[in-house]
This record gives sequence, C-alpha cells and structure tokens, in this order.
Amino acid sequence: MTNIKENLTTILNKIEQTAMRAGRNPKDIRLVAVSKKMPTEYIEKAMEGGQKIFGENYLQDAQKKIEEIGPGPEWHFIGHIQSNKAKSVATLFNMVHTVDRLKLAKALNSHASSIGKILPVLVQVNVGQEKQKAGAHPDEAEELLKALQQLDSLHVMGLMTMPPYTENVEEVRPYFRALREIAEEYTRKEYFYQKDKIELSMGMSHDFEVAIEEGATLIRVGTAIFGPRPQ
Repeated sequence: MTNIKENLTTILNKIEQTAMRAGRNPKDIRLVAVSKKMPTEYIEKAMEGGQKIFGENYLQDAQKKIEEIGPGPEWHFIGHIQSNKAKSVATLFNMVHTVDRLKLAKALNSHASSIGKILPVLVQVNVGQEKQKAGAHPDEAEELLKALQQLDSLHVMGLMTMPPYTENVEEVRPYFRALREIAEEYTRKEYFYQKDKIELSMGMSHDFEVAIEEGATLIRVGTAIFGPRPQ
C-alpha cells in the first residue's frame, strides 16, 4: 500500500507553504482527498492521518464506502450527476461541487427539502469551454446562479472548475484566475450564501499549488495521496 499518511503530510506541508508564499492563511484552504475507486482501507488510513473530507465521483461506489465507514468523515460529491441520482446524492453527501444546470439543482433541492436538510452546493463553471466536460458555460453561469436563489434547501457557497489538462501548470493559471474573477463579480451581486467566504473548488494533484496562488479554498487531490487508481 502507498504510504498514505506520509503523502498526506507532504501535501499539507505544500498547502501551508504555498498559502504563506501567496500571503494567504493556510486555514482558509481545505483538502478534499479524492477517494474515487479507492478501497475503504485507503480512506481509513487517510482518516488515521487526520484527513476529514473525501471526494467521490461515482454514486454506487461511494454509497458502499459511506455505509462501511459510518459517521465521521465529510463527503463531497465531485462528479457529474444524472438528475435521477439526485435523491441519493442529496441524502448521502455534505456538499455537492458539480451543480451545472437548473434541472439538477431543482432535483437536489426537492430531495434535500423532503428530509429537512440544507445542502451546500457549488456551481460548476466550464471555464475552458471544453465540449467533453460538464459545467455551465461562463456566459450562462449568472443566469443559473440567479435561478438558484429561489431554491431554499440549497446554499450556494461558491464555484468549481476543471480546466483543460496540461503538464505545464502555468498554462492552467489563467483558468483558475478566471474562476476567481467570476466569483468576485458574482459576490458583488450577492449570489452566494456567505458574502465574506466564497468557496472556490479548483486544483488537483499536479496543479493545486497554482490554484492556491489564484484563490482556491478547496483543492481536490487524489493520486498524490492514494497513489495510482485501480483500472
């Protein structure tokens, strides 16, 4: 097994160093350990190392692990959601990063409301405008955010993006910066639940340091913690 605790320590140290270098408070940045396709024992090792938030992409896989592990961790859904899976996602997860259309938001809101739950969500924005990726087009994000104001059981905490992949991390910087600037504009328009704390979910194993420099508050790191995923 990969030395998960050691990897976690390395990542947390990098978060702290990068935040300090960027003039930010490291406490304002939370690590989401992306545990998709990883066995339960890997998650338990990360928990032993102090990790509290885990990100999952696939509902069926996540449901099994959440049941096995029981109370304790905070679970974030970070994958694409079909509207017919909204009930389970709203029930099982503490936050959803990938709200990208009103139909999905209404379904999540309805199911959260039926169980008396307030569900924190992020609006996914496709800043790279890649056809193969989910996310609201940057020009359509405002209309979606406006509509979400009417859904009482969803609290819109901020934005999320997955930029085009490139080995050169400096090439993704403009996409992270663009998301932050979009968030700043919509903060002024009061589209977010908390005016003084806007969540930006961006940055993965290879580029999270650049994301932190550009304002990320939630970074999604998987392989750098758990090692290569099973195929």
